[in-house]
Amino acid sequence: MRMRKKKHGEERLRAAGHLLCTSAAQTKEDPYAPFIGDKKPLHLEIGCGKGQFAVGMATAHPDVDFYAMERVSDVMVCAVEKALAASEDGFDNLRFIVGDAGTLADWFAPHTFDCIYLNFSDPWPKAGHYKRRLTYRAFLELYKTLLKAGGVLRLKTDNEGLYDFSLEEFAAAGFRIVKESRDLHNSPYNEGNVMTEYETNFSSRGMPIYFAEVTV
Repeated sequence: MRMRKKKHGEERLRAAGHLLCTSAAQTKEDPYAPFIGDKKPLHLEIGCGKGQFAVGMATAHPDVDFYAMERVSDVMVCAVEKALAASEDGFDNLRFIVGDAGTLADWFAPHTFDCIYLNFSDPWPKAGHYKRRLTYRAFLELYKTLLKAGGVLRLKTDNEGLYDFSLEEFAAAGFRIVKESRDLHNSPYNEGNVMTEYETNFSSRGMPIYFAEVTV
């Protein structure tokens, strides 16, 4: 995601320091360490953008602990400030990480997550860039190690090409499709759906949202 550099971005992130995880060693040893309260199911969003989905999910599901990862620190400023605006001190069940998918094995031990979300990831449309797509099989193998037995991966995208590519990669990586829709908002799977910023924009223009839930 491209964004103009945020004024006083570093200071604004520090102001929300209690919501940010900065020690990969800590989360890898104990993924519950940053959270307050009893241990709950753990979910991870990769590429949280400005935080609409993460904040919405943390609000709707207080019985789940959420990690939201975003590689662009200036975008993360928006996400953490959205969390602070939604709750005076942020959330007990939501923590943010500035990083990218390639570093996940540094942050978390195998079999950590009950659910991983890929929401409107960069489609990298050029043919030569397919290995950069977050549903490329090398990434899927990484997610497979991070998921608990019976855990699921959920994909939402507006890009049909990425969706078709992802379905092929899911099969190649040994994932089984549990749910699938080429028009999420007009499907039974839309109940309880929390929308991202992109999703709100695309759906307001009548564009279909492609959705899949897979497991191994």
